[in-house]
Amino acid sequence: MTDRVDINQVLMQMREIRDQVKPGTENNTNVQGVGNIADQVKNTGQAEGAQEGGFADMLKEAVNSVNDAQQKSAELQEAFQMGDPEVDITQVMIQMQKASVSFEAMTQVRNRLVSAYQDIMNMPI
Repeated sequence: MTDRVDINQVLMQMREIRDQVKPGTENNTNVQGVGNIADQVKNTGQAEGAQEGGFADMLKEAVNSVNDAQQKSAELQEAFQMGDPEVDITQVMIQMQKASVSFEAMTQVRNRLVSAYQDIMNMPI
């Protein structure tokens, strides 16, 4: 159950970052859990004026955010290994955990999307 809480926190952070990047969108913190991803997509499309590519852009930003977290983690690790006095082990460990949790959350979301796609494709016509 703790994994689900971590995923929810990461998703909330991703939404907050998205809202900071795109001024004028509302923060959808009232959505609970990864299971409500369809509602999140629908709300995102409405907040962006239902423009084409809204979900694709959001997904791209989420992947880029995970990539940035991993790169920052690698940079801090390297700086710590080189003996940079401004970087301490707690910063390195926290950033490593953030990168790990964000990657795991992205993987879980991807798995849910693939599963939903397969369910739709297997529906009888």
